[in-house]
Amino acid sequence: MVNKIRTCVFISGNGTNLKSLIKNSKKRKFQISVELVITNNKNAKGITLAKKNKISYKFISSKNRMRFEKKSLIEIKKKKITFICLAGFMVIFSKKFILDFDNKIVNIHPSLLPKFKGLNTHRRVLDSKDKYSGCTVHFVNSLLDSGKIILQKKILIKKNETEESLKRKILRLEHIAYPEAIFLIFE
Repeated sequence: MVNKIRTCVFISGNGTNLKSLIKNSKKRKFQISVELVITNNKNAKGITLAKKNKISYKFISSKNRMRFEKKSLIEIKKKKITFICLAGFMVIFSKKFILDFDNKIVNIHPSLLPKFKGLNTHRRVLDSKDKYSGCTVHFVNSLLDSGKIILQKKILIKKNETEESLKRKILRLEHIAYPEAIFLIFE
């Protein structure tokens, strides 16, 4: 039996990567256990997933980043969390917060980093006429989408690809990539 790493997942939206992480965490050999979900969006659909799976969750406003981080750390310490996954989380952490969890925060990004960091990724990929796109799981550092890459998965972009169709394809890829990357980290 694997000794599971107590994990917090930060979300801002639908929680589809959260769903994938929860599903995988129920597997005996998967190394993490999702113990806490923190969101900065009180209407995040991922809250329903947390409730359904009896996982503690907390809404914390991110209007004041310092206060948000302080309250998040209180919740993280209460639950004895030692690993953090960002899953569609739309807030950038301070350098201090990141250093407190050095190499223990990972993120998934919907592009083949280092290309297309930040927002509006799929539109920018299509505008660039790249042949491939994909997703990247990486460690979080103090620079936006610039941490050490753990794993990437790529797909061919079709000629008639739309922003929406590309988004759907990459999201499905993310649901495979994120658990694989976590497995690699703790292997």
